[in-house]
Amino acid sequence: MIVKILKPSATFKGVRYNTNKVDKDKGELMKVANFGALQALQNLRPKDYVNYLEAQSAVSKRTKYPQLHAVISCKGRSHSKQELTAIAEQWLKGMGYGQQPYLMVFHKDTANNHIHIVSTRVDRDGKKINDSFEKIRAYEVLNRIVGVDEKQEIDKNIEKALSYGFSTRAQFMMLLEAWGYSLKLSDGVYQISRYGKRQGTVSLEQVDAKISTFDKDIDRLAQLRAVFAKYRCQYDPAVVYVPAPLPGNRPSAPSDYTSAMAQMLSAKFGVQIIFHGKDGKPPYGYTVIDHSRKMVYKGKDLMPLAEFIAPWQDISEIPDKADRTEPTEKERKPLQQETATYTDHLQGTSEQWMPNIQIDIADDIDDEAIHGRNRRRKRKARTNTR
Repeated sequence: MIVKILKPSATFKGVRYNTNKVDKDKGELMKVANFGALQALQNLRPKDYVNYLEAQSAVSKRTKYPQLHAVISCKGRSHSKQELTAIAEQWLKGMGYGQQPYLMVFHKDTANNHIHIVSTRVDRDGKKINDSFEKIRAYEVLNRIVGVDEKQEIDKNIEKALSYGFSTRAQFMMLLEAWGYSLKLSDGVYQISRYGKRQGTVSLEQVDAKISTFDKDIDRLAQLRAVFAKYRCQYDPAVVYVPAPLPGNRPSAPSDYTSAMAQMLSAKFGVQIIFHGKDGKPPYGYTVIDHSRKMVYKGKDLMPLAEFIAPWQDISEIPDKADRTEPTEKERKPLQQETATYTDHLQGTSEQWMPNIQIDIADDIDDEAIHGRNRRRKRKARTNTR
């Protein structure tokens, strides 16, 4: 589960954004609290809530950006709208907003259930709610509510990453990055960060020792090549670009790459494909993370990139969706159990399952998320060249 605090705003346009979702049947107003006598009135308009929030915020002349707009999101449908509402209430209390006027709107228009919270950073006495280290505290509070032990989690994931077979330091980094961590090498030690703070470390000596034991699984690579050959007429291997959202729904440069073939390999075989590229140009390489067998390969070990992404030309031979053959039981086993574990890790990262919050108001977009995504992409490109 993740929490995102959107960039503070001088106005309360987040109210209108969320009520528009309700009007379009893409959202549901779950709770309105601490609006005083306003809540006793019938047929309230969004402007009524905005006026109340503006009036309370106006007590503080020094608070330039009074709006708090936050999102709490779960993986898929793992939490209902009622459960997310209860978590959001506890989160607000933990962040110091329990007595503030706020609205909660559940969104159901993405693959992952999430709830939006809009409030004011100014209390009734004109004091600003403490926002020191806000993004770090946001995760500390949320993790405490849902029972996530951050230290235990990183220890478990470091142990898991070191249980994989990999042949380069960059591949080790990619494993943890795929699970939502960022790494920095300093004085022979990888500093591993998540939730805005350092979570743990692993020595370069440990990583190099693991690299020295790498043994390529030739039979498994042959099996994957056979799977690719069998399904390439059904799942297009041509790369497509996944854009990052920008303010006002403006088009953006691609932030990631994928393909129908890559998605099928991930969903059915636990094989994650990471394409490497930059600046919206075609990818120049790729990495194969075989989560089901706990191995990492350079893309060229499987097949040349040009062959892997070459589009299927003979469209007339592509069967209809209803005629598509699924992987056989022999092909799937013993992958099913390992694939479930892989999915839990992969989808637990913000970049993989955070809903695209495409808010049509420039001052409500979290530009740090966009820049962070760009930084990670550039770092990935650099590490691939080592």
